[in-house]
Amino acid sequence: MENNYFELPPLLDEGIIKRASRFGSAELCDGMKGMGVPNDGCLAAEILPIEKNMRMVGTACTVETKDGDNFPIHVAIYQGKPGYVLMIDGKACQERTYLGDLMGAAAKAIGFNGIVCDGFVRDRLGLEELGMPIFSRGFMQRTPSKKGPGKINTPITCGGVEVHPGDLVLGDADGVTVVPKDLIEAVLEKAEEKLEYEKNRRIKIAEYAKAREEGKVLPDLAPGWVREMLGK
Repeated sequence: MENNYFELPPLLDEGIIKRASRFGSAELCDGMKGMGVPNDGCLAAEILPIEKNMRMVGTACTVETKDGDNFPIHVAIYQGKPGYVLMIDGKACQERTYLGDLMGAAAKAIGFNGIVCDGFVRDRLGLEELGMPIFSRGFMQRTPSKKGPGKINTPITCGGVEVHPGDLVLGDADGVTVVPKDLIEAVLEKAEEKLEYEKNRRIKIAEYAKAREEGKVLPDLAPGWVREMLGK
């Protein structure tokens, strides 16, 4: 196969990736609040890392398949390049797996930053040992089928969220968040504001804990928005 058989989207700028790497998936999701993105970009709660410490951030490339057919996934992996996160729309198939440790190893060797599978995977111990960030609905042992052709690098729905090639993808222990490419700058700005808010809240919580330990007058711990909603 020629590596340009399926056109990959442009990689996101390294500055964008570096900024996004500061956040967790929850903070990026918070950054999309009020922007009209269904589910605020959060994939289905069942799609989690195969090992909780796995974390990834990168540019989305996509593959659509169904019924446990992993031939299109093979093609998408071998057409891949470093820096991408492979988003697999597997229609949440429960009858067969979509990939195992050999495909994971190939993706890691090529330089993928991660794989998100709306379906099941297998070879759990091998995948954990490999360390490649892989997110899925869970594990089962039945072998994939191979039919094809599927669709590669077209808009998909993965875990209930619309994903376009070139979107920003971030995954961690809480799950996977996808930021549409035309909203990335606005979302990062809002996420940075949330990060600063959380930093200040942690300081206030620490101050409260210290005052309590030292038997001093306790400061008001409730954030301003709570008082506002209570009418105080």
